[in-house]
Amino acid sequence: QVRLVEFGGGFVQPGGSLRLSCAASGSALSFYAMGWYRQAPGKQRELVALSISGGNTNYGDPVKGRFTISMGNAKNTVYLQMNSLKPEDTAVYYCKAVSWSGTADWGQGTQVTVSS
Repeated sequence: QVRLVEFGGGFVQPGGSLRLSCAASGSALSFYAMGWYRQAPGKQRELVALSISGGNTNYGDPVKGRFTISMGNAKNTVYLQMNSLKPEDTAVYYCKAVSWSGTADWGQGTQVTVSS
């Protein structure tokens, strides 16, 4: 059983920055991939950023050049540095971890609100 806990959401003005953290605990010590998705009201959940074991990263088009994903040294923590935030970045951000067997686990989500 994997438990994912997110930290760092909140309220920020346009152009500001936030850093999200997600820590995994439980049976898994490392993951095939860890990353972030988001869901705005009335919209489908979408990829924000994904870090894949071996160093590959994928970013959703809306955040390329503004957001950066990174892994902690223990490889069971993932961070999302969000810069130049826009109102359209407002959403609930979910942490996702994919095990080496392909099982996916999700965090409970953290709200990010970008507004003036």
